[in-house]
Amino acid sequence: MIIHNFNPIFIDFGLFQVRWYSLAYILGIVFGWIYATHIIKETNKNKHNFESIKKSDFDDLIIHIVLGIILGGRLGYVIFYNLFYYSENILEVFKIWQGGMSFHGGVLGVVIAIAIYSSKTKVNFYKYTDIVSCVAPIGIFFGRIANFINGELYGKATTLPWSVVFPDGSNLSRHPSQIYEAILEGIILFILINYFSIKKKFIFKPGYISGLFLIFYSILRILSEIFREPDVHIGIILNYFSLGTLLSIVTIFFGLLIIFKIKKNEQNL
Repeated sequence: MIIHNFNPIFIDFGLFQVRWYSLAYILGIVFGWIYATHIIKETNKNKHNFESIKKSDFDDLIIHIVLGIILGGRLGYVIFYNLFYYSENILEVFKIWQGGMSFHGGVLGVVIAIAIYSSKTKVNFYKYTDIVSCVAPIGIFFGRIANFINGELYGKATTLPWSVVFPDGSNLSRHPSQIYEAILEGIILFILINYFSIKKKFIFKPGYISGLFLIFYSILRILSEIFREPDVHIGIILNYFSLGTLLSIVTIFFGLLIIFKIKKNEQNL
């Protein structure tokens, strides 16, 4: 059993603090950007899947993606997870450094941001989303580590030797579900998506990788939800599903829909 005593503040300058949660987003974006640049260079060289994407275009897209992540992730959390609380505490909506971001809301925000940008650059929407899908697990990994440091989104009670007693976890030893998610949705998802998109060098039509990302992420998220403590104010829905599971079922549907539409278009050619 481990006692959680991590400080959510990375550096305290007095009037200004740098929190691990904010740092995680910065690291995720920076490393994701670097890796996306590498993907564009290599795949343009080999002339498959991501060809015709210009590095300069993707560089300009980053600011749109950042806004999509922040606005979509925060609004998604507010709307999906605690609308009643935030409707009575409006100023709390803006305190994103304290945690409280929704992955599914972030995905929606990024999709909207890319849709707007792709219409401006006249580049296939899916060519951008495929690259983002390859690098997204990097940001997810850092985000889940930050969740662990914050002591939030902890798991169900357990007696396993690697269980953790979190400050707000009712003095119970619990699954470090944030670490499970960092491994599943970060490391394993990264390996799976990049295996299909880079190592195997399949000549996928634009959109396949995006569809696979939604499907793989959702399956791994549903698996992690088995160990995660449901939000107290939401609990279990329909006596079985957590909200995260239900939202992931929706994203599986959209992932399958994307692949189905691509296959249907291929058959019509």
